Amino acid sequence: MESQTSPLTFSLISDKYWQILKRRWTPGLAVFIPVFIFLVLTSYLKKPAYEAEGKLLFQRTNTISSLTGVGEGIGKLEAVAQDQKTNPLNTEAEIIQSVPLVQQTIDKLALKNNQGVALKPKEFLKQLTVKDIKGSDILEVSYKDRDAKKSAEVVNTVINIYLEHNVSSRRKEAASARKFLQKELPKAELIVRKAESELAKFKDKNKVVSLQEETTNSLDVIADLQKQSSQVQSQIANLNAQSQDIRKQLNMNSKQAFAQTSLSQSPGLQDILKEVQQLESQLAVRRTVLRESHPEIITLKNKLEALKKIIQQRTTQVLGTNQAQLNGNLQIGALQQQLTANLIGLESTRMGLVSQAVTLSKLQAVYKQRLKTLPRLEQQQRQLERKVQASQSTYSLLLQKLQESQIAENQNVGNASLISEAQIPDQPISSNMISYLSSGLVAVLAALATIYILEVRDKTIKTVDEAKELIGLTLLGVIPAFSKPQKSDLKDEKQDLSTSKFVERETSHSPINEAYRMLRANLEFKRGDKELKVIVVTSSVPKEGKSTVAANLAIVMAQMEYQVLLVDGDFHHPVQHQIWELSNNQGLSNLILEEAQISTVVKKVMNNLDVLTTGVVPPSPASLLDSKRMASLIQSFANNYDFVIIDTPSLNVVADAVTLGQMTDGVLLVVRPGVVDSVQTTVACEILEKSGQNVLGQVINAVVEEKFAKI
Repeated sequence: MESQTSPLTFSLISDKYWQILKRRWTPGLAVFIPVFIFLVLTSYLKKPAYEAEGKLLFQRTNTISSLTGVGEGIGKLEAVAQDQKTNPLNTEAEIIQSVPLVQQTIDKLALKNNQGVALKPKEFLKQLTVKDIKGSDILEVSYKDRDAKKSAEVVNTVINIYLEHNVSSRRKEAASARKFLQKELPKAELIVRKAESELAKFKDKNKVVSLQEETTNSLDVIADLQKQSSQVQSQIANLNAQSQDIRKQLNMNSKQAFAQTSLSQSPGLQDILKEVQQLESQLAVRRTVLRESHPEIITLKNKLEALKKIIQQRTTQVLGTNQAQLNGNLQIGALQQQLTANLIGLESTRMGLVSQAVTLSKLQAVYKQRLKTLPRLEQQQRQLERKVQASQSTYSLLLQKLQESQIAENQNVGNASLISEAQIPDQPISSNMISYLSSGLVAVLAALATIYILEVRDKTIKTVDEAKELIGLTLLGVIPAFSKPQKSDLKDEKQDLSTSKFVERETSHSPINEAYRMLRANLEFKRGDKELKVIVVTSSVPKEGKSTVAANLAIVMAQMEYQVLLVDGDFHHPVQHQIWELSNNQGLSNLILEEAQISTVVKKVMNNLDVLTTGVVPPSPASLLDSKRMASLIQSFANNYDFVIIDTPSLNVVADAVTLGQMTDGVLLVVRPGVVDSVQTTVACEILEKSGQNVLGQVINAVVEEKFAKI
């Protein structure tokens, strides 16, 4: 579908522009010729211009920085915007054309304009061109001037100033970096010291030397302590078994054995014990002879009691307590003494081993507690060491970058270099052919602009398509023009008639005859079953040829053997009597005023066609037309003729056509391209619509033959 409509659309558009050119070629040519001549003369009289050019090569980084590895990031030629179309050379081109650099060039060369005033940057930039050479890293700088030497001098000056700016900007970047690093370096050093101090305090507080070695050693120590503790527990168990066996043999515990041994080893106590034994022996011997009440027995008992008290006191002194419960005699044998001594030795050894076991257990607890804290301490130490390492790394990096920035600051190189100085041009840049072409182009543009302005300002309807689109009424006929209409000749209706012709009164097949026959056929088709006998012919404005259309339409209808009456109802500008070369002494006005009879005022002009002229124009024609008498006359005409065609004034002049249209069967609107404009046509359509007229359609009149042929 698109392949069929697209060529048609293009054809319509091209035809539209061709019609515009045909209408406006005269004013366009009138503008083209003087503009072209003026531009050619101006370029011929103007002093030729010369253009000098120089070239700059750019590198992403300068060679020295690449070789030394110092200052590579400074002045790197790279676009900020991450776009494939972005070219870093465009940025450098804008720098070259910046106002500060341009102003330096102007000041250095003392450049002046034609009036002797210092050249302004805007004027300078109009002559300066900076562009990149595609496929390379080269910028071309060119300058136009009437003086060939000056053009080369300007280009070289611009390039030199830019190269100095390029180097100085790199040095400024390095200096700015150096100042920043010098400011930040003491801060970084202070952070390093603080981190190292925190790590030292941590190690001193937690007695940390090497946590990894300490963890390994602690595990070894704990294992060794567990081993020793196991051995001690085994020895304690062995000693407990031996002590238990001896206690069974002695029938006493270790305290009792210790007390018995202490008493047996006390010389004074043993002597008293011997005396007690002797007294007990004497008391036993004397009891065999004497009674208990005998003074000797009593004396021996008293001595025995006294010695026992002494033994008690000595026992208390030896044992330190009078609570010791002793089993058996205070005097023991050598074997019992040996067993008692062994028990005491075993107990003493056991107590030592128990103390050793407790000590080992405490040491294990201390090491285990330390071992539990080691992961946390190790984590804290790693954090502190990372801080120290990071701060040291930052400090080292800042120190390194400071040294690099100092070196880069002393490098007097940039990433741009001169590869071609501007030479004094020996040939001007402009030629006669270029001058002619540019002048012709400007003249063509001026002519087209003139045509466009005239076309925009001209609101008249120019083509059949515009009339159909704007008015929106049914198109009943398109009448070709006998000659191209000239708006300047359309001063009155007589001139309009002079440029038009009537259809031949005899049957023929000319285009205009066929056009009117087509109009008649469309009206008959429009008629259908409805009665369509009385037709009002009008237009939007005068000079559209409505009277001619009405006359010719009457002729073609009469040729079809219809009885036709052509009535001239235009009291403001009657022309039908001129068309048919009739006398206008009496006519429609006389009939309305009942001053004459129909038979006396109606003239027969050809077979089946009668014409009724206006007659003498009355003072108030509107009141005559809008009268009952006029309505009855129209009814009478309709009864006596097959068709009645009434020629009325234009709608935008008076309301006569609206008045008569309400008394008739329909209104036919004549539109003439090139005469009526869109505003006038819109107003006329609104008048017809608001008055409730039965508008039959529109007839487009006086269309040029070429356009008519295409339609």
